[in-house]
Amino acid sequence: MTGPAETLLKIFIPILVVCLLIVLWQVCVWVSGVPQYILPGPIAVAGALFKDWGTLSPALWVTTKITLMSLGLALLGGVGIAVALVQSKWIEIAFYPITVILQVTPIVAIAPLILIYSPSTQVALLICAFLVAFFPILSNMVQGLKSVDHNLLNLFDLYGASRWQTLLYLKLPASLPYFMTGLRIGGGLALIAAVVAEFAAGSAGAGSGLAFRLLEAQFRLNIPRLFAALFLLSCLGVVIFAITSFISWLALHRWHESSLKREN
Repeated sequence: MTGPAETLLKIFIPILVVCLLIVLWQVCVWVSGVPQYILPGPIAVAGALFKDWGTLSPALWVTTKITLMSLGLALLGGVGIAVALVQSKWIEIAFYPITVILQVTPIVAIAPLILIYSPSTQVALLICAFLVAFFPILSNMVQGLKSVDHNLLNLFDLYGASRWQTLLYLKLPASLPYFMTGLRIGGGLALIAAVVAEFAAGSAGAGSGLAFRLLEAQFRLNIPRLFAALFLLSCLGVVIFAITSFISWLALHRWHESSLKREN
């Protein structure tokens, strides 16, 4: 099978499976006669999405903005702190456990404290999402920086490379696959954390994200709108994963084994 045909099949087959599942869902709703306030069909969800787009689209933008901002901060913080940690064994021993504690503490438990000390709800949501997305990027980056081939490190030492030259020309490029893994994981976690943080914060009003719209639809028993908001969240997650995967492919497909295409 040729390359373009194989690529088309990889795209077409998942889309076909999803379409068949949607059709099966609609048929089951029709056959069972279940009311919309219990389980709406895809047609009802599409109608709610179209009718309530004016309400859902601003909430989608708020959630997207918090997710992307927290992911950007997590990338800067994770890479920066990872570089600092690997410069000295004692720095890593002193500060790495703190990052672990922040990661293993449930964000729902510390969200009330963050809300108290933050200047606004949006800042609190951003901090919560950042804390969740930060650790996977940090841990993967630290692992990548520490996994450099020691023979190459000895070669750089032999030629008198400085610590920063070794970092810039050897350690950072070698850690790129680990960083890309952390990026893909962090992108999904940033979205999850943004939604969970909004649930914990209980924010409401015009500046709220999709999490509030989910709760609002639940309280009003507007289940088609609830499913429409869930659909938008799923689409946002898929888009984030696709973008981060494409970035990873761009960075690795020419040289790294995980992205090289083999005949066998």
